[in-house]
Amino acid sequence: MDMKPLITLLAIVNPLAIVPFFIHYTQGFSSEQRRRTIRTAALASFCVIAACALLGLQILEFFNISLQSFQVGGGMLLLISAMNMLNAQPAEAKTRTNELEEGAEKAAAGSSIAVVPLTIPLLTGPASMSTVVIYADRAQTFWQHAALVGYGVVIGLATALCFSLADPIARVLGKTGINVMTRLMGLILAALAVEVMADGLGKLFPILVAR
Repeated sequence: MDMKPLITLLAIVNPLAIVPFFIHYTQGFSSEQRRRTIRTAALASFCVIAACALLGLQILEFFNISLQSFQVGGGMLLLISAMNMLNAQPAEAKTRTNELEEGAEKAAAGSSIAVVPLTIPLLTGPASMSTVVIYADRAQTFWQHAALVGYGVVIGLATALCFSLADPIARVLGKTGINVMTRLMGLILAALAVEVMADGLGKLFPILVAR
């Protein structure tokens, strides 16, 4: 079995690097709400990988969207999240938690945040999706496609494991450490967002990168 697709996906998704964002977006959540968010994020990560492996570019083609346009849109979403973190504004998760008073509604908000922005585009963004699509295009047999879906299971389990480490990490850092880390990661996220958008725009408008 070719393990290169799995190694590539783990390197691109890198759920451990998303732990600071998970801590930021789930501030104020109860233990049960965090566990629900972790489960939803892990399941959503698997679903995205599996959908890309089975359907590939057909999903984007159905909506008449190019992968390059998807990169620009995903980059804009990342940039908005980064600006909120840099300006010390409440994260989407925290805002919704304050607005919703019922426990069930809070849980629903946590599930929503687990999908956007934690899973899409932080965990499974255009880079990971395009990677799966490329390997799915190369797959020749049923078992090769099945292996790609199986790799989605591994990504989901890795996501659950890394996010489960968020609580001990938060206890070690404390509130001040989390605030410093949030701003630092916000700056890094802004740079990543610009890179994603620049790559997409360069492919949509080659004249922008022509020399």
